[in-house]
Amino acid sequence: MNNINRHATKMPLLSGTDVAAKRAELTLYFNQTWALYESLFDTINADEAYFIRPEPLRHPLIFYYGHTATFFINKLLLGKFIKARVDNHIESICAVGVDEMSWDDLNTEHYDWPTVSQVKDYRDTVKALINQLIEDMPLTLPIKPDSLAWLILMGIEHERIHVETSSVIMRMLPLHFLNNSLSQDNIWNACPYTEEAPTNAFVGIGATTVTLGKPAGDDTYGWDNEYGSKTVAVEQFNAGKYLVSNQEFMAFVEDRGYQTTQYWDEEGQNWLSFSQAIMPRFWVKRDGHYYQRNLLEEIKLPLNWPVEVNHLEAKAFCNWKSQLTSSHIRLPTEPEWTCLRNQLEQNLPDWAEAPGNINLEYFASPCPVDKFATGELFDVTGNVWQWTQSPFDGFSGFKVHPLYDDFSTPTFDGKHNLIKGGSWISTGNLAQQHSRYAFRRHFFQHAGFRYVQSDNSEAPIENVNCFEENPAVAEQLELHYCDFKESADLQNGLSTHKLPFALENYAVSCVNACLNHFEQPESCKVLDLGCSVGRTSFELATHFDHVDAIDFTARLIQHAFGLQEQGESRYTIKTEGEIMAFKDINITEHPYNDIKHKVNFSQGDACNLKPQYTGYDLILCNNQLEQMYNPELFLTTIDQRLNAQGYLVLTSCYDWPDESTNSKWLGGVKVNGENFTSLDGLKQLLADRFELIETRDIPFVLKHSARIYQLNNSQMSVWRLKAGG
Repeated sequence: MNNINRHATKMPLLSGTDVAAKRAELTLYFNQTWALYESLFDTINADEAYFIRPEPLRHPLIFYYGHTATFFINKLLLGKFIKARVDNHIESICAVGVDEMSWDDLNTEHYDWPTVSQVKDYRDTVKALINQLIEDMPLTLPIKPDSLAWLILMGIEHERIHVETSSVIMRMLPLHFLNNSLSQDNIWNACPYTEEAPTNAFVGIGATTVTLGKPAGDDTYGWDNEYGSKTVAVEQFNAGKYLVSNQEFMAFVEDRGYQTTQYWDEEGQNWLSFSQAIMPRFWVKRDGHYYQRNLLEEIKLPLNWPVEVNHLEAKAFCNWKSQLTSSHIRLPTEPEWTCLRNQLEQNLPDWAEAPGNINLEYFASPCPVDKFATGELFDVTGNVWQWTQSPFDGFSGFKVHPLYDDFSTPTFDGKHNLIKGGSWISTGNLAQQHSRYAFRRHFFQHAGFRYVQSDNSEAPIENVNCFEENPAVAEQLELHYCDFKESADLQNGLSTHKLPFALENYAVSCVNACLNHFEQPESCKVLDLGCSVGRTSFELATHFDHVDAIDFTARLIQHAFGLQEQGESRYTIKTEGEIMAFKDINITEHPYNDIKHKVNFSQGDACNLKPQYTGYDLILCNNQLEQMYNPELFLTTIDQRLNAQGYLVLTSCYDWPDESTNSKWLGGVKVNGENFTSLDGLKQLLADRFELIETRDIPFVLKHSARIYQLNNSQMSVWRLKAGG
């Protein structure tokens, strides 16, 4: 069993003057984090436990054991800081987590999980690699987002997130799979203090103005959603002195709160119907007595600990409390919660000792709600996360990090609510004042809530901005779903401007070209690589029986998924200067409603696909060769995923990126003084296994603004797998 110093988990500052000292600090922080994660998994006493799914909406624990190491490798490859993978199989199967979208494929038949010992060996190899990188990498101070040191911190903080999320899944495992006889000083010992809960009361909070957002010059690592700013005027309100305790919540349970539908909104009622819940997830009732499941043990329900529930349960309790007290009781908004947190000046890593049950400095469980005071309030940070009424969204100035574009943006959908304050197991970035995390409202974390009382029955919540603002994504949406045959509609009072060219939709053109080679496409299975925002996939599904659609970029594929599930996607695109056009795509305007179920969207790496992606009659790889970190690897292995006489269709403008060396280019170079084109390179790589059937040019337009268009000419080459190829 690894023993971890409770007070040795402070995150390093980005600044400094001594590079050698900072390098040593990063090495220490990385290895402490790695040991903490290993220590958590050391509590599992049987390999069998790694492969069961106590939470059916999450992967088994073997995924998470390998995932954090895989994350390092995938991001280092994406940033071109390393040149090769460590283990293709593990890095394929342990790459993408779950946020309950239909493209998160949780069919267990599709997963050939590695053994625990294989993952352990893989983790050991990755650990050695990262330590060597830290030792050898160039390091300048302060550490900035484009540096390798920032990426190392990203991987470290990502692993600390999974210390917390993995512990929630372990808390759902049968106890016999866990070591619960721990030494007195072990980090995973729970709080020993339980008794009756104090009576909750209100503390008045005066009207004020707060500014949200982590300052750009802050000296600690932050995730993309923390940056930017938003200034909000907050009206006077009353805040609960304590987090809601098990004892206070029990009154709701015993008043048949779970059975009284009027307390639950439509989403809550649907969850109740699905879950059949009658009490909090970690409560157990046996022989008329309540018990609570902690990480490694089950104890008599600690009445004075905070209750741990999802957002839907917390909101239903507030509705019940409102009716009971004839007042307006609700969850706080993010600005209101910030008013409470601002009363505590300390922040990790400044404190000498944590001002709350956080950073694993006290207990491996919640503790009494009246143990950690800040003025008149208790637990303004730590103990359990606190649900807010605020849906997750970015601040003004929000920008994604190019190496982790899918950390926050998939959750800006109005379906994820913000949690604040951290829990007993929150360390590193999670324990900081500006940390912002969000989960779907029916998910469980180590999360509870504090209620507020105000003059308003509804919290002053701004709608989530569901308009995609990223220009590159907007260009893809325009490319896929807008036609350039006649005119472009210039909005905001500007006139309609006729285009000097007429083009068929690019996705339609590509699919029509593919159809020329199939007499009975309705019986065929297709893989669409580089599916982007999905139009090509939907077009393929109108003709072919089944389409697996894969893209590496979550920010693109979330629009394809949104169109499939909700039928609508919104985005903004520049008209001119500061004038923006707000666009709406509705799938009902296209003939896809009846066939959209035939498409399976998934995030993935074309150079390292999961083993279930095989048996295709057609593989369409659309403008992806230039984006791949190893196009030659892709082309030398892709035939293994085709049926006999299957077709590989490639489209590309051969616009090889300058940042990659010529060794990764397939062509566009001089060989022995002669021109060697990309098509020459394709023939050289494919000719022994494929027959080249045809080539053709397919033009397409990227719209930058109302009057600026980029005309591109992609070459399509159609290859048929040779017999025995």
